[in-house]
Amino acid sequence: MNKEEALEYIKIHNLIGIKAGYERQNFLEIWMVVVQDRIFARSWGLAEKSWYNSFIKNPIGEIQCGDFQFTINGFIPHDKDELADAINQAYLTKYNTGHNSKYAKGIVTEKHIEKTMEFILCE
Repeated sequence: MNKEEALEYIKIHNLIGIKAGYERQNFLEIWMVVVQDRIFARSWGLAEKSWYNSFIKNPIGEIQCGDFQFTINGFIPHDKDELADAINQAYLTKYNTGHNSKYAKGIVTEKHIEKTMEFILCE
């Protein structure tokens, strides 16, 4: 699987596996969206021991797209404020069915927008 295929995978699958750092043994499934061919996720739980805070301390991690795993760098995007509306719309569009819609409306609120992380696939 190459980068373009990984982006397509993330666009069509609701849950993407993520590991922050090297200490974690298992992948945690989270919501991710693709905007302008860039990968974004927002922390839902806002916990001190979260994947988000782990990436703040150490930007290296992995994502899992089906049977494929990619090393990633996670960081707060420098243009997060400019992209907030597009990322919000991506969440509301992708996660708009069933019980997901309630959480999609929550993840576009300010406290979650502040916890936006971008992931770069390492080649």
